[in-house]
Amino acid sequence: MSGSHSHTETISSKQLWVATILTFLFCLGEATVGYLSNSLALMADAGHNFADALALALSAFAAWMATKPADNKRTFGYHRAGILAALANAGSLVIMAGVIFWEALHRLFAPEAVKSMPMIWTALIAIILNSGIAWWLFKGAKEDLNIKSAFQHMVGDAAASFGVVIAGIIIALTGAYIADPIVSIIFAALVLWSSWSILTESVSILLEATPVGIDLVKVEEAINGVTGVLYIHDLHIWTISSGLIASSSHIVVAEQSVTDSQQIIRNVAHMLEHKFKIGHSTIQVEVEDCGGHEHKAHIQHNPTGSWIRAWSADIGNGNDTD
Repeated sequence: MSGSHSHTETISSKQLWVATILTFLFCLGEATVGYLSNSLALMADAGHNFADALALALSAFAAWMATKPADNKRTFGYHRAGILAALANAGSLVIMAGVIFWEALHRLFAPEAVKSMPMIWTALIAIILNSGIAWWLFKGAKEDLNIKSAFQHMVGDAAASFGVVIAGIIIALTGAYIADPIVSIIFAALVLWSSWSILTESVSILLEATPVGIDLVKVEEAINGVTGVLYIHDLHIWTISSGLIASSSHIVVAEQSVTDSQQIIRNVAHMLEHKFKIGHSTIQVEVEDCGGHEHKAHIQHNPTGSWIRAWSADIGNGNDTD
């Protein structure tokens, strides 16, 4: 049986599309000015702005996909779309950083003349635009890896634009054209640094690794500490998408009534949700009786608070009969 899962979208796809269009239009103008002024730093910044536009578009698409309900083929819905978008965004930044770094090395040993004033004014406009969009995304970046990747795109580009302003001022005052590739190298390093955490986190989620901040041993100890639990095994914890953590486990309890076993499961699920923020838990109860039968209860706790229960009995002595 499949259930639907939803979480509050702090940033709507419409807002992200507006930010995408603004960023794309600006990067066209910035690239033109960068080409005419022969500024690698400005063209690199324009390239990063273009990557920002793609990142925002991916984030907008992922935000829209995440609102689609679950179905029989995708029982968890489309929440992973945001993680895939974050991975694509981070990967594009790493590639861009490499291209900028390579071109900057060439100019470092053979600096070219650059027109400083167009650099300065265009970069100042970029700072205002990117800072405004970053502020717009700030709240959502705290809760959603997809939005966080787009947010870091904008913050990184605002910082890079500030570096372009500094390079333009140095060139205007001293004529030291080498400032242009130096700033570009710093910019490439900043882009690589800002994208690395998003890249590693999104890969970890797709590999269904234990979420960052959750200690599996401590979770086991906490479950074993719930009254009525004898011991736990086969514990798995993974992230479905940002803000939606799931777990599955087998707990062994003493022989008792179905009602008592169900209460233990409720207590375990409540503890997991409130202590470790695991909102979707599937718990299997195992009970062995003197007849060699192993009874199992599967209870799934959904974020909506609903419960799904199915009891089964497995013959433990190998002599199954109809």
